[in-house]
Amino acid sequence: MLVILTEAAYERFWTSVARPGLRPVLVHPGGRLTDDTGATIDRERADGEVAWGTSDLYAEGAPFRPFFGLLRRAPGLHWFQSPAAGFDAPIYAELARRGVRITNAHVNSIPIAEYVMRAVLDHFQDAEAWRRAEADRRWSTHDFREVQGSTWLVVGVGSIGGHVARRARAFGATVIGCRRRPTADDPVDEAITPDQLPEAAGRADVIVVAAPATPETTGLLGDAFFAAVRPGGLLVNVARGSLVDETSLLAGLDRGAPGHAVLDVFSEEPLPSEHPFWTHPAVTVTPHNAAGGLGRYQRQAELFSENLDRYLSGQPLLNDVTDAAVVG
Repeated sequence: MLVILTEAAYERFWTSVARPGLRPVLVHPGGRLTDDTGATIDRERADGEVAWGTSDLYAEGAPFRPFFGLLRRAPGLHWFQSPAAGFDAPIYAELARRGVRITNAHVNSIPIAEYVMRAVLDHFQDAEAWRRAEADRRWSTHDFREVQGSTWLVVGVGSIGGHVARRARAFGATVIGCRRRPTADDPVDEAITPDQLPEAAGRADVIVVAAPATPETTGLLGDAFFAAVRPGGLLVNVARGSLVDETSLLAGLDRGAPGHAVLDVFSEEPLPSEHPFWTHPAVTVTPHNAAGGLGRYQRQAELFSENLDRYLSGQPLLNDVTDAAVVG
């Protein structure tokens, strides 16, 4: 059985995921395909049954296009393990319609939640003032806001939103969680549904966008939402750019509601150099990098290893999102 994976994933993890009868197809930067001896494999013979996507695919110089191009051309592909939680990219629906099983991964929830906490603390404590004073060699103190006692609105209480909510509550915040079907297990102090978002926005000091991108969530945070946002609040988007109407957000920022936005995702990526977010004084831009924690690679390998055993023994796969990917 051929398993398609990147050269980087092979070098780091193959010994831990190898099983009898499995043969790797390595996708190198530039698109060259080899076996584990270094011999070149023709694309016609690289018809893998299993493909394992890892986060290194998204690094600069990585074989992103060759890898997914190979998946598109592999008629024998039966299962693709994604490295991410989202499955809104067209390739997922394309593969699922061909009968390929799609499994996603929630291994990025930890670094994304830590990114959110850093962003909030950085803003609340006005850490930029310390950085400016340090650069000027000035001994300058200032008071700052505490997370304790603040109210957070977490839009999407899945794996990422749940990790955010638990951390915020550990800091002493009150968390309002929004999802279509709240459950008793959600780690929040109050649960609401999307139709209640405007009312909750008026009570929130921090708004964290962590819901998946679906047709239902496109433009979820628009004019009505930002008209209700509390002045001076902080918005952090670690979901997808499609969830936030960027024109409405800019209008809200111009009137101070929210007072600041930390944005890691955008409707167009990379963010065009002429986009007003780059220069807006109330916006912090990061390049879709909130998931960049080093621990995600090992968690991806552990998930793939467990799912591989399930696949080989005919058991249901963990995080199977095939049907949802078709809809998406």
